[in-house]
Amino acid sequence: MARDEERPMKNGVLLAIFSSLVFSVMNALVKAASVSIPSAEVAFFRSIIGTAIIYGMMRHSKVPFSREGIPLLVTRGVLGALYLLAYFYTISKIPLTDASILAHLSPFFVMALAVLVLKEKLSRRALTVLPVAILGAMLLIKPFQFSSYSADALIGLLSAFFAAGAAVSIRMLSQKHHTYEIVFYFLATATLVSMPLMWNDFVVPSTLDWLYLISIGVVSLLGQLFLTKAFTHENAAVVEVTRYIGIVFNAMWGFLFWMEVPDLLTAAGGVLIVTACIALSRQKRPQSKAY
Repeated sequence: MARDEERPMKNGVLLAIFSSLVFSVMNALVKAASVSIPSAEVAFFRSIIGTAIIYGMMRHSKVPFSREGIPLLVTRGVLGALYLLAYFYTISKIPLTDASILAHLSPFFVMALAVLVLKEKLSRRALTVLPVAILGAMLLIKPFQFSSYSADALIGLLSAFFAAGAAVSIRMLSQKHHTYEIVFYFLATATLVSMPLMWNDFVVPSTLDWLYLISIGVVSLLGQLFLTKAFTHENAAVVEVTRYIGIVFNAMWGFLFWMEVPDLLTAAGGVLIVTACIALSRQKRPQSKAY
């Protein structure tokens, strides 16, 4: 019996590790494509390719489009689109490790929004670890340097906020809507939002750029599916903690391809944020639907 109970957890952990690896590959592809393609254009192609794929999956699985809850679905889509644009911009401007760490601040924004929107109460542990995460973010943003890096890092912080808003909306939608439909609205809305933003700066992709863009669309959707599958297993908190290995993967690609070496402030900020998030994830909570 014990072995049977351990197997789901191990499967969930392995799937979470693999999804983190897949998403880190997507991040590396985004950074490579951003050398010649503007970040809004990268987001557009990532979204429109993913939209086509997820629509095909909906048709294959006979998942219908809902007639109710459309405003909230669109809101989730807009928040997800803003997250995507902000995150891709951040990846194109600062080291992969830094962008990844900032994006992992989203659980703390989720806490704040859950209190304001869902009227949930913060636990004592959450109140304790929140200042630690804020300090870690300040070390990454380096607000007293007044440099372009600071501004770019603030955009990365915004990406975490938008991701949290999307997560809260998903929590509200998941009770009545299929995962495929929620993902479809996210990608379709991101396509529409990014289209006007890329219009004036559109760059005709080269053959290599097309390879990057198509790979980004396919790889990102695969990562989403693997992550969703990971959260269907028990021990959701363990899966959440395991996802932080994505920071290591991003640091690996950053060093191998762009010789990015984190400075001491980044390393210290990263340690504080990851430690705070792990402490937060260890508190008991009801298992939520994957997204």
